Amino acid sequence: MLEEILIAGFGGQGIMSMGQLLAHSGLHEGKNVSWLPSYGPEQRGGTANCAVVISDEPVGSPLVSSPSAAIVLNNPSFEKFEPMVRPGGVLITNSSLVSAKSARTDIRSIEIDATSIANGLGNGRVANMVLLGAFIEATGILSYNSLIESLKKVLSADKHHLIELNRLALAKGAAMVQESSIK
Repeated sequence: MLEEILIAGFGGQGIMSMGQLLAHSGLHEGKNVSWLPSYGPEQRGGTANCAVVISDEPVGSPLVSSPSAAIVLNNPSFEKFEPMVRPGGVLITNSSLVSAKSARTDIRSIEIDATSIANGLGNGRVANMVLLGAFIEATGILSYNSLIESLKKVLSADKHHLIELNRLALAKGAAMVQESSIK
């Protein structure tokens, strides 16, 4: 098993946290992982992306040029990374913020109204977790329980009160994929 994932959006959308959470979850499950962040000079509002590789074998390179999956949170990221997803891959977009739609028929494109769902949970900042829940459900790459356990390591101790909110957001994202798969 080898999954190469790109996560991209603006700084402040939790892009790096999503990557760290995936990497920690992979380690929790005994997999080999790499996490490579990349962001512009502005921490908030600038472009940000990270590459995560999760594998049963040693990771040869943290660089991802043809991802098996991409999670995009804004239009510029969609334009840049949608063409890079390899055939048979998965593209997950936050349809609250990404107006573009994939016309590709060789990938699975999943649009989640993540910001609206997060706002419905009372905190728009967990839109990233909604998307991550959708990703885990769509790919089955890691277990939901590994993500919850890894939240305890990724979130600082003073943010542990947010674990339940993040758990709910992950579950909502997973439920959106389940519902779309049934139809």
